Amino acid sequence: MILAPLLAAVLTAGPIAPPEEPASKAPPKVGEKAPDFRLPELNAEKPVTLSKIAADGPVVLLVLRGYPGYQCPICTRQIGAYLQRADEFKSAGARVVMIYPGPEEKLQTFAREFAAELKLPDGFTFLLDPGYSFTNDYRLRWDAPRETAYPSTFVLASDRTVSFAKVSDSHAGRTKPEEALAALKAMKK
Repeated sequence: MILAPLLAAVLTAGPIAPPEEPASKAPPKVGEKAPDFRLPELNAEKPVTLSKIAADGPVVLLVLRGYPGYQCPICTRQIGAYLQRADEFKSAGARVVMIYPGPEEKLQTFAREFAAELKLPDGFTFLLDPGYSFTNDYRLRWDAPRETAYPSTFVLASDRTVSFAKVSDSHAGRTKPEEALAALKAMKK
């Protein structure tokens, strides 16, 4: 007797909803809101959130390869090019945030080695991504031997909306500072 009412309820309830779709398998795209994150700064005790950084103006988010077993010379050149244009990023009101991903063990040591020669001006921030939490959330994990993350650049408005996105599927193909500066200029129009 109990089975009949239960069967009737199931049959009249309509179709069963499919399970929720998994999160996007792609990095944030232009027009989407970039996920917030909380990552440690290289030489600071308190973590930093993207929402707090972005609240002060646009953000250029540079995702480096981190430490895939060596310090990436292309990352070093890319950062050098951005540092040479630091005044232009400051004039655009933008913060440049570099993210250095890798496994938790020894990541801080490797990041310090990478950043030892860098003189970061105001408006530049160097963050660590221990254990790939950010890299995985942004779907940038390059899960192959001696790899960490796809080199990527995102230009974000103060509400974290992506106005420019470039993800390289190789070691080259990096975003040049002039591309990021053009994206910042286009945001003001």
